[in-house]
Amino acid sequence: MHYVVALGTVAAVTVVCRRLPLNPTTVALTFLLIVLLVASRWGLTLATTTAIVATLAFNYFFLPPLGTLTIADSRNWVALFAFLITAVVASRLAERARREALNATRRRKEVERLYFLSQQLLATDNVMELLNSIPHYVCEAFGLRAAAMYLPSRKEVYRTGLDHPELTEETLQGVSGRGELVVDEARLLCFVPLRIGVKPVGSLGLEGAVLSRETLEAVGSLIAISIERAGAVETLTRNEAAREGEKLRSALLDSVTHELRTPLTAIKLSVTTLLSPDPVSAEGRQELLTVINEETDRLNRLVGEAAEMAQLDAHQVELRCQPHNVRDIVNTALEAAKQSLGSREVKLQIPEALPQVRVDDERIAEVLVQLLENAAKYSPADTPITIAAEPAGAMVRISVADHGPGIDDLEQSLIFDKFYRGRDQRYRVQGTGMGLAIAKAIVEAHHGNIDVTSQLGSGSVFHFTVPAESRPAGASEN
Repeated sequence: MHYVVALGTVAAVTVVCRRLPLNPTTVALTFLLIVLLVASRWGLTLATTTAIVATLAFNYFFLPPLGTLTIADSRNWVALFAFLITAVVASRLAERARREALNATRRRKEVERLYFLSQQLLATDNVMELLNSIPHYVCEAFGLRAAAMYLPSRKEVYRTGLDHPELTEETLQGVSGRGELVVDEARLLCFVPLRIGVKPVGSLGLEGAVLSRETLEAVGSLIAISIERAGAVETLTRNEAAREGEKLRSALLDSVTHELRTPLTAIKLSVTTLLSPDPVSAEGRQELLTVINEETDRLNRLVGEAAEMAQLDAHQVELRCQPHNVRDIVNTALEAAKQSLGSREVKLQIPEALPQVRVDDERIAEVLVQLLENAAKYSPADTPITIAAEPAGAMVRISVADHGPGIDDLEQSLIFDKFYRGRDQRYRVQGTGMGLAIAKAIVEAHHGNIDVTSQLGSGSVFHFTVPAESRPAGASEN
């Protein structure tokens, strides 16, 4: 097709130039331009053919004697060599330009693919997830049929599939051991060592395309760096988790030791006084026995909270969910928290038309007790506590508001963690830091959620949701 176009153009120019009053120099320049264009577009072979045909046409139709082919005249030799030299030089220059353009385009695409690969490699810090995904990432980035990666530290090969026997483990091991790049253009196979500097990390096998050596080495270095980075991040995460675990154990030991020691000290002092040889009045004896009774209850509650927290964490608590009236649950909680509340005013904002909730009433009452006791501990005794409830779609939202010092934004995300206690209150107010964690576990077991809204100096509102009973009130259960 290119020959037809080139030779047809020479023929068309010949016909036009014969009909126009043009001198031979103008015709020669026109033919020279055609040769130049053909050479720049389609290479040396076609340009040479076009140059010979243009020389013959120029000789036959435009140089005297017209209508004859002769190269006796020196002008014929000049035209022929001019056309041929132009064809050779132009085609060489055009071929070089095309080759460099193709190389530049290929390099640009490879850089874009390397960037795409680097983004995927940096998307995860989980070592096992990264190792399993690397062959798929490489195939996706470069449009390959298959990829396999061998890591001597793990003695394992990670593949995109098992139906590619060319990427053998023995070959991958050899490339990893020798650290040499292997390219098999005939079978479209590439094997590249994974290195960080001179340190071998493994090897990578590719099937389906032959990439440049520069790209292969860049891919190997990029994968090696990503593996080392993910390993370092995982190690750092484990160390951080170990430190956090140590802090948690210290906090638990400090909290439990303090909370257990206080009632034990009171019990020990009371018993020692009762056993002393000095006589104790009947009133004093009764007071000491009351202290022993109350502190024993407190110890029992501490142990019970720890056991309950363990059961909730292990999901070993079975809920007995039934339809219940929110006001009844609130009254039960108020009765249980009566000693902690003392003479404090408690305001109720519970609509009469509020739907029933399908919950384990004892557990939800326990949540309310925890929130009420927290409000009593952290707010002035002369300020009221407000309990409110309202519908929230398929749920009912229950809240407990106080007028305490408030909680800063940083601690709001931590107060529901086990054993965490406020920085400014942990040594001023007694507690183990398990109450809110227990409340959160109970609410989440009911498929609800619990949160806090607080502002420093303005108090806090703890609110949680529980499922509303969808059936009409008074309907019987099956």
